[in-house]
Amino acid sequence: MTQGAGQGPEVERTATLRDFRVPGYVHETGPYAQSTHPGDTVAPVEEGYPEGYTPTQRDLPVINRGDTLRVPVEPAAAAAPQPVTGPGPLYVVGDVHGYLDELVAALQEKDLIDSEGQWCAGTTRLWFLGDFTDRGPDGIGVIELVMRLSAEAAAAGGYCKALMGNHELLLLGAKRFGDTPVNSGAGTATFQAAWLLNGGQKTDMDRLQDHHLQWMARLDAVEEVDGYLLVHSDTTAYLDYGDSIEAVNDTVRETITRNDADEVWDLFRKFTKRFSFRDEGGADAVRSLLDMYGGTRIVHGHSPIPYLLGEVGSEDDEEGSGPLVEGPHVYADGLAIAMDGGVTMAGKLLVQQLPLDI
Repeated sequence: MTQGAGQGPEVERTATLRDFRVPGYVHETGPYAQSTHPGDTVAPVEEGYPEGYTPTQRDLPVINRGDTLRVPVEPAAAAAPQPVTGPGPLYVVGDVHGYLDELVAALQEKDLIDSEGQWCAGTTRLWFLGDFTDRGPDGIGVIELVMRLSAEAAAAGGYCKALMGNHELLLLGAKRFGDTPVNSGAGTATFQAAWLLNGGQKTDMDRLQDHHLQWMARLDAVEEVDGYLLVHSDTTAYLDYGDSIEAVNDTVRETITRNDADEVWDLFRKFTKRFSFRDEGGADAVRSLLDMYGGTRIVHGHSPIPYLLGEVGSEDDEEGSGPLVEGPHVYADGLAIAMDGGVTMAGKLLVQQLPLDI
């Protein structure tokens, strides 16, 4: 099995990257819209272009896990007893980003898979919140594990399901459209260049097959389970795609099926937006989604908890100490639960049973 602590082979960037400048990370909301990281150059943005992060710039800084301290994982607690009837316990998994070994360890810690990597959780319900690939060494291995566990869980009376993340859209676009120019609204852009810029791994692209693409293209964008509204991104952009869960999922799938590069790029761009639930007005943003789609709390990945808390260093941090992530982050008046523990920056790959014991 590929070791999860490595970054994988260095990716050769294509000439299309010369069209990109790498400005500092731009928040969707908040007072730091023009902040930059050391060495970054802010690219001009066309007048009238929507505020918020656009995928013609690098996403979050990629901090080499080999140069950071690993976060110790507490011993596994006793597994919750399986109910005799009715649905099993509900678990959610944050962003994996190609860290297969860390995912296997986290699932084993929760007694969801056995020492051989096989489903052993009976009627348990398991939801992945998206972003299986990029940055880490084995995104295709992660996808194949989730696909296999889906079949094994269903056979045992439970299920293992997954949501569409922005990096699934990015990989789909890079495979389908490559260097085809798209109307980004902020300069020349292609899916291939954006994929490389945001951690795309050549080994993943080399191993990507049609059945992986078909599986990703059919993923839902939104679901509601046990009163929890599950989404990948902490953004209100889902409201642009329908007034019901079914409508949003149908619209996203239809957009992907039409195979129009500009339409898929716009979908991808909106799924990259983040931090809508943070700071002033964050709770109201959460309520706008809950009011439209149902549920009493929202659960999301996408934005690493260290960034939500403002507790993260930069790529030039010589100390290299990784962010300490204890577990999910509850915020926005208790209405939002963040599940991206920052595995790409030596944080923790979170697998959490709901409801939270808080």
